[in-house]
Amino acid sequence: MKKKMIYEIKALYRDNFRITGYEFGSGKKSVCVVGSIRGNEIQQLYTCSQLVKRLKKLEEEGKLVKGHKILVIPSINPYSMNIKKRFWSTDNTDINRMFPGYNLGETTQRIAAGVFEVIKDYQYGMQFASFYMPGNFTPHIRMMKAGYENVELAKEFGMPYVVLRNTRPYDTTTLNYNWQIWETNAFSIYTTTTAEVDKESAGTAIRSILNFLSKEGIVDYCGHEGYISRVVEDTDMVPVRTRVAGIFESEVKVGDEVLKGQLLARVIDPYEGEVSETLTAPIDGIVFFQHNDPLTYADTAVFKLMKGR
Repeated sequence: MKKKMIYEIKALYRDNFRITGYEFGSGKKSVCVVGSIRGNEIQQLYTCSQLVKRLKKLEEEGKLVKGHKILVIPSINPYSMNIKKRFWSTDNTDINRMFPGYNLGETTQRIAAGVFEVIKDYQYGMQFASFYMPGNFTPHIRMMKAGYENVELAKEFGMPYVVLRNTRPYDTTTLNYNWQIWETNAFSIYTTTTAEVDKESAGTAIRSILNFLSKEGIVDYCGHEGYISRVVEDTDMVPVRTRVAGIFESEVKVGDEVLKGQLLARVIDPYEGEVSETLTAPIDGIVFFQHNDPLTYADTAVFKLMKGR
């Protein structure tokens, strides 16, 4: 294992801003794994740290196939993580909306440019991603339909689901999209949580990556083969929205199978304590996404249900 500096910015009043990577093996640029880009992505950071630990052991055991280089970058935004702020600490911009970057632009554009210059030529790119809304997910692989996606490759992770979604205008400045444009096979990996550690789903993600690397002849790994992935469209999911704001009290969790009419959650009046609204399942399905903040606004998608087969 080689610890290397990916990018550095000199700082006037505090320690320099540094992005650190961990390199395994040698040869062609085969795999790059990126962890947290936002400051609240604790689960993504933790999962990367456990992947580094696992790859280090495999390398020591001689189980990395020669001729392949693997790069793991646990965090691209350590400044924001230090102060528990989701976006860039000074101007609240999102580094994952700055790719491929501009090395003469604003700070976050320069960071994106510096990182992308290092990672853009890898054959496979994997990002531990988080959702824009607070909540928990069933672990899955997510891919943008940018015209370069490879669904059969995504199935090799052995995750329960591969989710395809249409590209939106703002997606063109994300890491995943630009990886694809530069001909990297890019995958977003979602574990259950974001701001807190979930060891079980982190372990699922690590095993899925090792499964993929084994099937692509990069790592000698014999483990659980995982699932036969179900491929679904993001538009196939049925959202369940609140009518009112209040305290959110869920009765189910991600991965639960629910029946049409089953109680999913209550919204409690924050002043009087009465139930303002009850939410029930509109279909038979599986809880794919669940809002996990104790408060909810009105007209918020607090659940996404996956339709049954």
